[in-house]
Amino acid sequence: MRKKKPLPLLENIEITAVAAEGKALARVDDFVVFVPYVVPGDVVDLQITRKKHHYAEAEAVAHHKDGKGRTQPFCQHFGVCGGCKWQCLDYGEQIRWKQQQVEDALTRIAKVELPAITPILGSNKTSEYRNKLEFGFSDKRWLTRQEIASGVEYEQGGVGFHPQGSFDKILPIERCHLMDDVNNRLRNFVRDYAREHGLSLYNAREHEGLLRGMMLRLSNTGELMVVMQFCFGDEEAAMTLMQSIHEAFPEVSSLLWVDNQKLNDTWGDLEVHTFSGTDFIYLAMGDLRFKVGPKSFYQTNTEQAEVLYGVAREFAALTGSELVYDLYTGTGTIANFVARGARQVVGIEYVPEAIEDAKENSRLNNIDNTLFYAGDMKDILTQDFINRHGRPDVIITDPPRAGMHTDVVDAILFAAPKRIVYVSCNPATQARDLALLDEAYEVTRIQPVDMFPHTQHVENVVLLERRA
Repeated sequence: MRKKKPLPLLENIEITAVAAEGKALARVDDFVVFVPYVVPGDVVDLQITRKKHHYAEAEAVAHHKDGKGRTQPFCQHFGVCGGCKWQCLDYGEQIRWKQQQVEDALTRIAKVELPAITPILGSNKTSEYRNKLEFGFSDKRWLTRQEIASGVEYEQGGVGFHPQGSFDKILPIERCHLMDDVNNRLRNFVRDYAREHGLSLYNAREHEGLLRGMMLRLSNTGELMVVMQFCFGDEEAAMTLMQSIHEAFPEVSSLLWVDNQKLNDTWGDLEVHTFSGTDFIYLAMGDLRFKVGPKSFYQTNTEQAEVLYGVAREFAALTGSELVYDLYTGTGTIANFVARGARQVVGIEYVPEAIEDAKENSRLNNIDNTLFYAGDMKDILTQDFINRHGRPDVIITDPPRAGMHTDVVDAILFAAPKRIVYVSCNPATQARDLALLDEAYEVTRIQPVDMFPHTQHVENVVLLERRA
């Protein structure tokens, strides 16, 4: 066999920009090098780890100069767990680059006439901003290169996050800064209890082990939900753990469990059991309250969600006489948020349980001018549906990262609303859809919103108005 040619070490390379997936980039000769955990202006030595014709991937192995925006990461797990990849970049620089990311996507992909992009709305909280976290258990521990090289014998297994590219190993998390410290106290309590009582941790290859996962939801109303995911072999031991959590954390208002014997960690199709308290919590947004269950979708940055939906409501410019379609409505958060300014709001969502939550949230807030329908968007939003319910004056659409199906775009063009408010978590697919809508609509306003500090993700709201 031919030996592979050793990959080169590049010395004194300046990082010039941020790139996709939380990485940064440098330009070397005629190709681009993508590098994680560095910032523009850094001068580093790069060890190439993968090389193609026009690009390469590398790791920074020596650091010679700090870029202007570099800052000290605050998390002990930075660079290993795979989350919060921009902790080493000053927050002001983060949102500047996110603004650039939106501009690049819309200009390079959409290729339509654009107005000036309004400055991005940053998050007031850059840590402890999430209302939901999910942790996994594994009997196999992820070891860093430094830990492997140390020769120290580490305890196997733990509770934490799966590092990128590893489905069967867990990086134990001692402290996570994404949520109030209650997440650390709860997670570490369960970890210590499992050690002391010999509870088995899940093995993803053998599909056995009692402790499989845990999810936390923390509300701005003071309520706390914990869902323990088990793979039952010893139900009695699981219920004893649940009782211990109940006694140690009286602030938990919704303590739930699910038995997942499936070959994957998803449990949206499984029955969730209540151990104590209610099977839901409430989250507040403005003067509204939203009932959120263990399977409900709700924006994970509570404070910024209100900012984001406030932009959508402003762009909709409702006067009280409009028929509004809210596409991909989820649990009806946007629909109910704008309903008091509209004549009627019709929400459509794929997940039936989410539609039931949407209806309940309307009842909870004494909103009687909403209608909700469950089904695949391209199957529900048809010309017949539009003819039956009326042509909307405004369409608000908040699709998943993949953007809108072309059938949905065609249905929107047939509906011919005066205004379209497009909320997106992926400016690239949003840009693609704007190009499809350009024949009948012009982009008149653009407002990026940062929902996820220390990550590369950015939300963007675009207003389209029907051409004369």
